[in-house]
Amino acid sequence: MSTFQPINPKPFLKSLIGKQVIVRLKWNKTEYRGTLISIDNYMNLQLDQTYEIIYEVEDGNETKKEESIGEIFIRCNNVLFVREAKSEPQETEIETETSVATESNGNENGNKEMETD
Repeated sequence: MSTFQPINPKPFLKSLIGKQVIVRLKWNKTEYRGTLISIDNYMNLQLDQTYEIIYEVEDGNETKKEESIGEIFIRCNNVLFVREAKSEPQETEIETETSVATESNGNENGNKEMETD
């Protein structure tokens, strides 16, 4: 059975300075995505180039509202979690195989094109 070993969160947060992060608040399903500029001893966060993302559920459908708000300061007691934002979705293995097949076969349909003189 594995045992849980807690780690100090300060080195983790310091490693995220200068990177894109997502901060989820405890209240109202609100997230902020921006560049982490600084943290302090209380783990308050300062973000720049920030977008506020609010998730709302209406009639069983979840909607996502996103708005650019610039530079913000988030007080530590409001934070549920902090994580590094994924830069871009990675290609799936199927897409990669398709593009390789296309390059080796000549076109998207997999048909080899013949050159004429």
